[in-house]
Amino acid sequence: MPSVYTPHMFTQYFTRFSATQKLATTACCALFLLAACSTPPIAETPLAQRPLASHAGQEVAMFALGLIDTGYRFGGKNPDAGLDCSGMVSYVFAQATGLRLAGSAADIARRGRPVAREQLQPGDLVFFNTRNAPFSHVGVYIGDQRFVHAPSSNGRVRIDRLSSRYYAERFETARNYFE
Repeated sequence: MPSVYTPHMFTQYFTRFSATQKLATTACCALFLLAACSTPPIAETPLAQRPLASHAGQEVAMFALGLIDTGYRFGGKNPDAGLDCSGMVSYVFAQATGLRLAGSAADIARRGRPVAREQLQPGDLVFFNTRNAPFSHVGVYIGDQRFVHAPSSNGRVRIDRLSSRYYAERFETARNYFE
């Protein structure tokens, strides 16, 4: 994996996206840039103490954003047929970093390095108890308390907030897979 991100690498991923995915990715990037200009630092954790997002984590987050609006399918493992939450994570990690994360959300949660919620960085995975079963749902953290995931409700890959009541009540843990 190269140590420097180049615009060509993004273009390579971006050309694979549908028109809807390109529009969603462009809109999300614009929102991130605007949010970065207006969001004050988190008061309880000084910025100097927060680790920087890894290159691989940034790749994972960007690739996940490109899947916005992809259809949901239980057991789905590729965007053409539809994705479920663990299928989306497996696909994103394989395409963006070459890492193989297979199995259910619970299987994926058993691996990786635990990450404190206040130390989340883009590319980390966030796990939830959404079906009265531990680690029954997973998403890709993209920053600013937001994550990309493939929920069965509404049938599309989308962005939600960790602070939304539903996900805040069901959050279980986070993991990093790059170190």
